Amino acid sequence: MAKPEQILIIEPQGELRFRGPFTSPVTTYMKLTNPSDHKVYFKIKTTAPKKYCVRPNSGALKPKGVTQIAVCLQPFDFVPGEKNKHKFMVQTMIAPEDDDEDFVNESLWKDINPDQLMDFKLKCVFENPVSNTTAESSDGVDDDKNKGIGDSVKSSPKPHGKMEEELMKAALEVKQLREEESNLRQENLQLKEELIRLRHAASGTATITSGNMAALAGLTANSGDKLNPTKIPTSVLIAIAMVVVGYLLGKLI
Repeated sequence: MAKPEQILIIEPQGELRFRGPFTSPVTTYMKLTNPSDHKVYFKIKTTAPKKYCVRPNSGALKPKGVTQIAVCLQPFDFVPGEKNKHKFMVQTMIAPEDDDEDFVNESLWKDINPDQLMDFKLKCVFENPVSNTTAESSDGVDDDKNKGIGDSVKSSPKPHGKMEEELMKAALEVKQLREEESNLRQENLQLKEELIRLRHAASGTATITSGNMAALAGLTANSGDKLNPTKIPTSVLIAIAMVVVGYLLGKLI
């Protein structure tokens, strides 16, 4: 049994084009139009769900309704001339007559006969103005590999040309800054150790000075005792007095 033809008008026809450079997210748009008198459910699938973020990735289109789908390609390492296998598929189905819900009824997707689903496929084309090359999706991809798209995921972009040179310079500067930071930390540790050593030395000097002051005080006291006149014998004093008197008399005669 052949599948029914796609009821929606999908633009662009046949392919989604993404224009680089691909060092940052690149977004393109898909337009869905419902020309019928029926409400139509739609779902967007891709062969590379980790590479894209699609909003909305599912929904419902009322009769004569129009919606725009944003397809965001995550950054990646673009290789000129390499065939990519990225494809998109728009799956749709006509809502039941008694369906008056404004949101997507997920159970309908599980219960419907696959032969009643309407499919529309688009291949991905990457245009890189930097290298002036185009990479189109290759054929031979099994349709069973189509997977639903969820939230955006992170990837590691790799720049080209001048951007790569700037990135290398930035990496070198970061390395130099880290080395300077390491040297400053070493100097800081040495200064701390020197400060601790000086504090210990200052503490020991203060202790020695206190001991010297005490010893000096004791020596001064002992010297005072020795020089105190009250400690000299009286006979010595009399002898000195006689010498002085004799010397004065000698001068007068």
